[in-house]
Amino acid sequence: MAVGNDNRRHVVPNEDGGWDVKAPGAERASAHTDTQKQAQDRAREIVHNAGGGEVVTHGRDGRIRDSDTVAPGNDPNPPRDKK
Repeated sequence: MAVGNDNRRHVVPNEDGGWDVKAPGAERASAHTDTQKQAQDRAREIVHNAGGGEVVTHGRDGRIRDSDTVAPGNDPNPPRDKK
């Protein structure tokens, strides 16, 4: 039985160059691009088409540098300011 919607994609550097979009625990990439920006855009598209979730971006050192909730996902840390 599934517990909630854990739809995530990670944008990670590829050891042979470029950037990969990978699901957690996946060996193969969902997508491969030349730039990190292209990989982030593709990851957002994949997550959005799957009903929303999280896109986690890693830097070249492998450390997480950004996380973004894609609609209609539920942001666990919504912005506090109500402009």
